[in-house]
Amino acid sequence: MLQTIETHWIVLAVAVALVLLVALWLLGRARRAAAVRQRRRPDVLDEGAAPAQRNQALIDAPSATAAAFAGTGPDILAGMGEVVAVAAADEAIAASEAAPAPPPVAEPAVADGDADDLRRIKGVGPKLVALLATLGVTRFAQIAAWTEADIDRIDAHLGAFTGRIRRDSWVEQASLLAAGDTAGFEAKFGKL
Repeated sequence: MLQTIETHWIVLAVAVALVLLVALWLLGRARRAAAVRQRRRPDVLDEGAAPAQRNQALIDAPSATAAAFAGTGPDILAGMGEVVAVAAADEAIAASEAAPAPPPVAEPAVADGDADDLRRIKGVGPKLVALLATLGVTRFAQIAAWTEADIDRIDAHLGAFTGRIRRDSWVEQASLLAAGDTAGFEAKFGKL
């Protein structure tokens, strides 16, 4: 055994050094944890009769908000409701004046049985079909007859879809579909 130690003394020395380093590291961690525990100040929520009484006193004390409004009564705050009501009425009037009037429809609205499938127009989905129906637009011929002013009026009611009419060339698509020119439509706008 002595001969084995003599031949492998470097490995043994490294192992002993490694064990000492790990022991020192663990000892340092334990000392730091003990120091943190010693530095900890008592909390108001610690157990005991005095902290419990102090906590109950905090719970029973009136809130800071109540103390701030202690001198105010209904006579001071009563006017706030009237101010808010007048402001809300003014906003409602301003909103109704700012909202554009519903656009005139090129043709009278038709029954659902006579309506065209406006989803065939590229860029028009179910939400836009429903929105256009509320505006009285249900036929390709109506869209094909739109002027620039009509487009502006309808576009103002499209919300998140504003600008779609011109960008997706609805009038041109509707003209081809109203005329029944499927080949012309597919040549320009793709397969239906």
